[in-house]
Order: sequence, then structure tokens, then C-alpha cells
Amino acid sequence: MKFKKLVSGVAMLALSTILLAACGGDKKDDTSASSSTASSSTAVADSSSTADSFVMGELKDGEYKLEEKNYNNGYRVVFTIVVKDGKITESKYDNVNEEGKSKVDDADYNKKMEKVAKTSPEKYIPELNKALLEKQNPSDIDTITGATHSTDSFKEYAKQLIEAAEKGDTKTIEIDNQVEK
Repeated sequence: MKFKKLVSGVAMLALSTILLAACGGDKKDDTSASSSTASSSTAVADSSSTADSFVMGELKDGEYKLEEKNYNNGYRVVFTIVVKDGKITESKYDNVNEEGKSKVDDADYNKKMEKVAKTSPEKYIPELNKALLEKQNPSDIDTITGATHSTDSFKEYAKQLIEAAEKGDTKTIEIDNQVEK
């Protein structure tokens, strides 16, 4: 039964990815604001979202954490940034299952997503983490084709962590990503 749910969940994620990729074209010339919902793992933001116009203040040193409460298709986001000397020195964004295993290490999932979306968590998760370290601002991170939803979630969650770092608030941010069953 669990295997059937897992296969069904992976199939739904693949279909969602296809839909989002088809609908999520690059809209750099669109200046209308779109809304993104920080409390939902299904939030989708286009290039004119608030994450793209994010202005950063001074960051206070420390470790800042964010976690989704619920599992969506067997995974939930865990995200930590470390700030040292006012700069983000570590970015650890990941999707983990109930056993704490990373989506990066799920060979079957990666293979299926690669076939459909031409990318996979083993590729885009390290790329997103690296981009945040290099750019320091989530609004400067380019959307990864085939991982639009994940990029948008990453950028929104990075923004929330940076806002906590500006305040020096090291309390874990909990995202109530209500998932329909």
C-alpha cells in the first residue's frame, strides 16, 4: 500500500512539474505583481514576485532555520542558512522524507524527474544552494527550468530566513504547508 502511495505521489509530482513548467514561462518584461503564499508549499511566484524585488538589510551572524510541518508527496523542505560577518556563508536547502533522507539521494525519483523535466533534485538543489551563496540575495537567483516551483519556494523561504537574519531571530520558522490527502 505504501509503495502504491509512493508511486502515485511521484506520478502526481511529475505531472505537477510538467504543468508548472508549461505554464511558468520566463516573464521578465511583466511588471504586474503576483502573489505568493509563504504558508503553502504550492506557492508559485513569477519573476515579478516580491522575492524578486527583495531589498536586503544588514544580516546578523547566526544560524537560521526554516522547516515545513507537513510532507508533500513524501517530502518536506528543511532549510538552514548560516551568516558570518554579515554574509551568508552556508545554505542548506533540502527536501527530506519521514526517515530524514534527502530527495537528492532518491535515485528513482531523480531518474523519473530527469526524464520528464530534464532536471532533478540531485542537480537543482545544490545549484540553488550555490546560487544563494554567490548572489546573497534570492531575487538575483535565476529560475531553474524544470524546477520552477522548487526555485520559487527556495527564493521565498530564503527571503524569510534573510528577514530573520536581519532581526537576529534564530527561532526556527515553521511553515504550515497544509497538504490535502
